[in-house]
Amino acid sequence: MFCKSLTKYARRATNVVNIGNIPLGGDNPIRIQSMINVATTDIDAAAAQCKKIVNAGADYVRATTQGVSEANAMKLIKLKLEEQNANIPLIADVHFNRDAAKIAAQNVEKVRINPGNFINKQTVGNKIFNTDEYNAELQYLRSEFVLLIDICKQHKTALRIGVNHGSLSERIMNRYGDTPEGMVESAMEFLRICKDENFNDVVVSMKSSNTRVMVYAYRLLVEKMTGEKMNFPLHIGVTETGDGFDARIKSAVGAGALLADGLGDTIRVSLTEAPENEIPVAKIIVNHFKERTNHKVIPDIDAKKYCPYTYNQRKTKASGIFGGKNQIATVADLSHINPVYDKDFEGLGFIKQGRIWKKTSKSPDAVYTGSSLFDSETEGITILSDENENLVRCNISCFNSDLFGWLKKNPQNILMLESDNTNAVAELRACFLMLENANVKNPVIIHRRYDDTDIESLQIKAACDFGALLIDGFGDAICLQNPETADTNPVQICFSILQAARVRFSSAEFIACPSCGRTLFDIQTTLSEIKNQTSHLKHLKIAVMGCIVNGTGEMADADYGYVGAGAGKISLYKNKILVKRNVLQHNAVNELVALIKENGDWVD
Repeated sequence: MFCKSLTKYARRATNVVNIGNIPLGGDNPIRIQSMINVATTDIDAAAAQCKKIVNAGADYVRATTQGVSEANAMKLIKLKLEEQNANIPLIADVHFNRDAAKIAAQNVEKVRINPGNFINKQTVGNKIFNTDEYNAELQYLRSEFVLLIDICKQHKTALRIGVNHGSLSERIMNRYGDTPEGMVESAMEFLRICKDENFNDVVVSMKSSNTRVMVYAYRLLVEKMTGEKMNFPLHIGVTETGDGFDARIKSAVGAGALLADGLGDTIRVSLTEAPENEIPVAKIIVNHFKERTNHKVIPDIDAKKYCPYTYNQRKTKASGIFGGKNQIATVADLSHINPVYDKDFEGLGFIKQGRIWKKTSKSPDAVYTGSSLFDSETEGITILSDENENLVRCNISCFNSDLFGWLKKNPQNILMLESDNTNAVAELRACFLMLENANVKNPVIIHRRYDDTDIESLQIKAACDFGALLIDGFGDAICLQNPETADTNPVQICFSILQAARVRFSSAEFIACPSCGRTLFDIQTTLSEIKNQTSHLKHLKIAVMGCIVNGTGEMADADYGYVGAGAGKISLYKNKILVKRNVLQHNAVNELVALIKENGDWVD
């Protein structure tokens, strides 16, 4: 299993990796980092932005190091910071150029390499690798990688093996496909070499813009490392999340699902915004999991039916709009927004005055519940019913054979499952596993209550908790309640969480990189313009990428791509196929819209 226990919270035991004066892993706090988005060769601007990021609360700062000139610039940035008495651990982010990695390893505290780019250029384009060719590639990889390891040892430089879902090597793709298994094997090839060379200052990451792929890949990696007696720490985060509250929720869904099980030693939240904006979001995510060690005891559970490495939606019997083949719904207390429910919330179903009321619409977008559903102070099970259905509020203390037997005899009953445990994710997951083991197929609404006065904090915490369960395939609806923020519409938060967990899409999905020194256009303004014109296309995934390094790779499953091609020029993609090259930036958004229309994917 990927974690020591599904019912007792504990951080995974990892090696300590020294990164300058701030060690990572072991018993150290979860470290926070970000990345500058100015040109690495602009020494003054880069140093200033490094300080701004650290002043916001980051532990480490990363910079793109795409070539030798940038690798040399990293040394100058470090000297500039030292002149200003700023002792900031710097990380060089290297993609294609191995020479840049070797130079950077002599100048900074940590280097990140991408295994997908650490390849033998003579075999590029080889779509089929037989066993001998596959093994020959591994030998080539080893011979080249050991050279970098030796430099890192000499200069006490840490290394991150940074696997990206969209940039796996042809050799890995040939054998494993574009899968979490392929991502894990890509990392393990390098980690085995590190182990053989007795080099332990290594961190590893499994980045993807797809939260499911990202979570399953990390879990598989930990299981694989455990089996081979490796304890390398994890750098976690969802890549290319975009901007605004949807991006924050997406980051929290992915990172939260891992941190809930004690996985993760450093975190980066990738926002298409100013880098310092990432730090408060990362802090909320990390702090949400700080107080879990001494949680209330959760009974051990038989987890034979639990598969944490692939998506399997729990099978339930339909009751009204819940369960069965219905879309996963949202349930929210909207009574504080407008009392005229029937007129002002068209398209919603209603649970009103403690009774379930079915609207004629076959698939309402959400469910409203009157406050009487939440104000009951009855301990244990509360049954709120009408002639046809029962809504049963309960928690793990109510679970026993009598309840399970009654539920099986009354399949129309809908559970509203709650937890006040500080380790609520584990307790609620245990409840679902108990239902599975008892073969109970009633639909379940996951109910979480918060008392948060800060809306951003509410969004992030709810995403951490709901997201982990949704990624595991649990829940037929989610119900968010937070009396402290009366001006917040919880339905919007819930729909964003469902989309981030990839269980229900209510708007276009945007895959957008945070930008760095490689981005030669204003990606923040461009993303906003594209979202304004296309967000209603809920059946589409649209990638907005700063450059070709992350472009065609990280938009692996996007329907359309808008990718930086040079100063003031954009390339447009349909899936991974380049359709228009070097479009002038001032007209590129219109060209993207035209491309969507040409392919019949536009709706008004």
